[in-house]
Amino acid sequence: MVKKVAIIGGGSSGLCAIKACLQEGLEPVCFERTGDIGGLWRFEERPEEGRASIYRSVIINTSKEMMCFSDFPIPSDFPNYMHNSKIMEYFRMYARRFDLLRHIRFMASRSSRATTSTAENTRMPRISLTRGSLSLGLGIRGRTLPWRSATRPSSTRRGAWILNRVGDQGYPIDVIFTTRMKMFLKKLLSPSMVSDFTEKQLNARFNHSHYGLKPKHRILHQHPTINDDLPNRIISGRVLVKPNVQEFTEMSAIFEDGTREDIDAVVFATGYSFSFPFLEGCVKVVENQIALYKFMFPPDLEKPTLAFIGLIQPLGAIMPISELQCRWATRVFKGLNKLPPQHDMEADIKQKREAMAKQYVKSQRHTIQVDYIPYMDELACQVGVKPNLLTLFLTDPKLALEVAFGPCTPYQYRLRGPGEWAGAREAILTQWQRIIKPLQTRHVEEHPSAPAVPLVFKLVVAVAVLAVVFAYL
Repeated sequence: MVKKVAIIGGGSSGLCAIKACLQEGLEPVCFERTGDIGGLWRFEERPEEGRASIYRSVIINTSKEMMCFSDFPIPSDFPNYMHNSKIMEYFRMYARRFDLLRHIRFMASRSSRATTSTAENTRMPRISLTRGSLSLGLGIRGRTLPWRSATRPSSTRRGAWILNRVGDQGYPIDVIFTTRMKMFLKKLLSPSMVSDFTEKQLNARFNHSHYGLKPKHRILHQHPTINDDLPNRIISGRVLVKPNVQEFTEMSAIFEDGTREDIDAVVFATGYSFSFPFLEGCVKVVENQIALYKFMFPPDLEKPTLAFIGLIQPLGAIMPISELQCRWATRVFKGLNKLPPQHDMEADIKQKREAMAKQYVKSQRHTIQVDYIPYMDELACQVGVKPNLLTLFLTDPKLALEVAFGPCTPYQYRLRGPGEWAGAREAILTQWQRIIKPLQTRHVEEHPSAPAVPLVFKLVVAVAVLAVVFAYL
């Protein structure tokens, strides 16, 4: 008998959940409380009750090769950092390619952009998102100035380390940082050494102390902030960095350093608290702490019939993580994979909670934190799809070098095992072309030069380094 799976929400996680169910021979029914797919990423002129949404100008801060679903590369002509409209276009392409829409029951009247299924009158359970404590207040000074030229005092409790989207040689910063080799080196070095090196790189772009942004904590102790505009706005006087707000008066804000700024409006960028009021009998959330095995499964259920997808804050893209979570969850539902005993799951939850508390500054923001490669590999081991570098090096050295030294793109988790995709190898070997293509809108003649280091020497060094990696793995 085919098992039925209810999926709540037709956003990015819901779409890959439908697909994972279909690939495992399960029968998915996705309940979407609005009239269209996309979830958070679908911008609407008129806000919809109960649905969070991005604003019109949002551009994602993870690049397309790092955020795509693992067997469906984003088109090569799409920009590396996509506007939300392009993200929605990709989601619609994905839904059409794998025929997902027919498995969605839209609760509200359908958008003209959706193409199948019928509306229903069922009331959808809601995931509750409420404002947390004040983390950033923005004021507008100067009543006669238009928004674009107004000076905005920006209040921050702790400061922040600022990364920008564009990394070395103009490549997306996440394809440079998110590699297996860098992860290996990070494991070899102490956290202090890694912080020293990374902070030095960031300060080379702009000195965080001079700009009033340097926090007391090290860079590894907080989820990083990616913002391309902030230093430019500070240096041009359009943003004034201020300490935490002490109090508001009728026409001004008084900060903890005793300074005062006249303001006209305040934006509370407070973040969110999450809860699941319709599941209070199964899981409890206390100050954003939730006890889930691998951030997915409640450990005390009689049967593993409930999984949370995408309830993580990754140092990387969330879409491929949600997809791999779905691939594991569906195999657990089907009985192909077994969860460990409850006490083992609770021990794992405790270990992860203690590790987060040790690394990050205390904040409700840091209760569901995961690092992209270690967490993806952890999930991949459960499914049986983690790439085997030793085998790859012996059978396909060219691919092995790209997997080890190149960006850890989602295609790596389709090279073998359940859900293997025949196009994964080609996708990995051509990923740099897809990164470069949208940038080349003007032809530039290149003058070839002889390589500075002979290829044979590079291969010898690569073999030596890989031998160390194999020993570590």
